[in-house]
Amino acid sequence: MRGAAPASVAVIDIGSNSIKSLVAVRPIAGGGVHSLHAQTIEARISAGINAAPPQLSGTGMARGVDAVRDLLAEAAAFSPQQTVLVATSAVRDARNGAEFRHRVQAATGHPIRLLGGGEEAALIGRGLTCDPALAARRDFYVFDLGGGSMECLAFRDRRVVAAVSLQLGCVRLTEKFIASPEAPVPPAAIAAIAGHTRAELARAAFRFALPETAPAIGTGGTVATARAIFGFAAGKGFEASSPFVPIEQLRSLLAQLGALPIEERRQVPGLKSGRADVFPAALATLVAVAEAGRFAGFQHSVYNLRFGLADELLP
Repeated sequence: MRGAAPASVAVIDIGSNSIKSLVAVRPIAGGGVHSLHAQTIEARISAGINAAPPQLSGTGMARGVDAVRDLLAEAAAFSPQQTVLVATSAVRDARNGAEFRHRVQAATGHPIRLLGGGEEAALIGRGLTCDPALAARRDFYVFDLGGGSMECLAFRDRRVVAAVSLQLGCVRLTEKFIASPEAPVPPAAIAAIAGHTRAELARAAFRFALPETAPAIGTGGTVATARAIFGFAAGKGFEASSPFVPIEQLRSLLAQLGALPIEERRQVPGLKSGRADVFPAALATLVAVAEAGRFAGFQHSVYNLRFGLADELLP
């Protein structure tokens, strides 16, 4: 007689640029987290987040509520025992973030757990330790670049020894440094983003103090998108593409896409239309981080915040 199916949980991660879902189980007690279903919707709730004071627009909030409702409907098909909604940089920074949280709860019946920057970084780190590909790694860095913030972590002997959340998200930096995202991006804007990234890392005193062999792990949409673009160019689907994204290829991609107007960027295979305006700023940020840490590139992992939350919730 078969035993009962393992309990499942659903996580909705309401990010600045995208809203993501994960339905997961732990097949074996004490074991890892297994994904049953995952989905991403580019909702861009954070448009205007770089304003003073930061504020979510009515249209952005409406897109966010619709995306959450759709993702919850998909997750419900798996009958999760628990469903948790969390929000990060855009909602916690916005003056009207509480209004958005109220709208979501009124529309779905689910409250939103608002994560602080440190809590977000810690959960991303917890998610990374669920990645089987990193099981043999003891020391490594993690960089999770989102729309509103970038979380930077250092692991020594698989324990977090440094974690900071910096306001280096690609939506935020696009609004701050790129006057016309629809036009080719001026080299001066790319240089300004790189300089700002280096300054923020220095201000936060994030030190690259691990052994030189410690790799940089990249999570979030930017590294995933770069991997998808390189995979298409090599004639491979995403799963068959190399998870390692070299800095030289990132530099080349930044030069290529930065020189294009947005309509031509949107034609690049692997680059989702909703990311085309902010992708040059995101690439400039990643390149600056790699240069600061003297990394050869980023090892991509899908085990991010959602997996950390699932690991926290699952028995």
